[in-house]
Amino acid sequence: MGDWVEKNTVLEGANAMPAPTWHYLKMNDVSIEVPASLRVEPAVATAVSEQAVAPAGTFEYSLAMLQSWWDARWPSRVPISGAGADDAEAAYGGTAQSAYQRNADALEASQSLEAAFATGVGADAAGLLAQAAGDPIVIASDEGQNVRATVTVLGVADAFSSAAIDVVAGMNSTVNLDIVVDSPEAPENAAGFTGTTVRVLAGFGAKVNIRRMQTLDAGFDDIDDLGILTTDGARITVSQTVLGGNRTFTGLAADLRGDKSRLDIDLHYLGHGEQAHDFNYVVRHHGRETECDIQANGVLAGKSRKTLRGTIDLIRGCKGAQGNERETVLLVDKGVQNRTVPVILCNEDDVAGNHGATIGHVNAEQLHYLRTRGLSEKQAEALFLESSFDFALGAAPTEQAAAGVDRLARAVLGRSVVLDESEPTEGSR
Repeated sequence: MGDWVEKNTVLEGANAMPAPTWHYLKMNDVSIEVPASLRVEPAVATAVSEQAVAPAGTFEYSLAMLQSWWDARWPSRVPISGAGADDAEAAYGGTAQSAYQRNADALEASQSLEAAFATGVGADAAGLLAQAAGDPIVIASDEGQNVRATVTVLGVADAFSSAAIDVVAGMNSTVNLDIVVDSPEAPENAAGFTGTTVRVLAGFGAKVNIRRMQTLDAGFDDIDDLGILTTDGARITVSQTVLGGNRTFTGLAADLRGDKSRLDIDLHYLGHGEQAHDFNYVVRHHGRETECDIQANGVLAGKSRKTLRGTIDLIRGCKGAQGNERETVLLVDKGVQNRTVPVILCNEDDVAGNHGATIGHVNAEQLHYLRTRGLSEKQAEALFLESSFDFALGAAPTEQAAAGVDRLARAVLGRSVVLDESEPTEGSR
């Protein structure tokens, strides 16, 4: 298809925190560079039940239909004239004191669901991924329907391969979406770019379960971009497993608009070699008694680097809301770099926000114990890497994903993590 662009594309301000911290920390956002030499070649396979396939524009239409619901819920919030920061500051009694606060107040006063909807990596990244993907994959469930879909994105050498996915879950329906990102047929030392941009709209009482597993070879970069909006009683679960790739960018932005809606995020990642992982989670609580729970677990080895930004925003009106975020990181080697930025923003009383992190190296006692069992320090450290692959193998949503986990394990560990049933187990010898 030829080159995509004539010069490199750089996405500035990607994976940005909504409320920036000190600039010298260099953690507010990240730049993503997409080489000009890549051609567009989306290698995407889908398996969706026929009755769940919907036309393009379904997401936009459904979001517009929800605008009247939101306006009726907050009739006292009169839209300001325009979206200027000065108007917002006056409307809210002069409380805005920063660019972030002024813009946030203006957005709230406008009441626009369309303007408020966002994806985690950012609008530029979402647009880039959608442009490369072509026609979006649209999954829509009717009231009470149970739908399952699988989307597989394959890395192609010297190419940009991506998918754009819209999910519209009807009232009291269930949508299960599995996303597998892998590069099983890429030649040795191949390089490329993969990505997915996903928009989710969960109707009243709907359940949406998303699992994404990434097992790319070392030459590929990957973007995982996700945006979510919930209505009353909706339940969203997101499970993300990041094992491979060179540079990875994972961003999730969720707007818990509906009362008593809930979001659960479970992230597992492994850093090895010179990998660089960048994660950004932003959860905005609008609805009353909404809940979110962000759990991140990772292992960093070699000279890998990781940044995780987690922002819970408790917005005026979300009484009874609760947000939790917690990360556990095991630092296997001294050459790794770990950065974690948990943030809680609060503009409402009668709410709860909690965050915590457990970060540490393998301690001397653990290494000594393993050495007494005949393992060298290098072998002992490999055990922690192997445990990440073992977990991913058990969580693999498809056979192809499991094969990708094993292929990557053989590249990193030098051995398979799949038990050969032809060999006798220890108990049968």
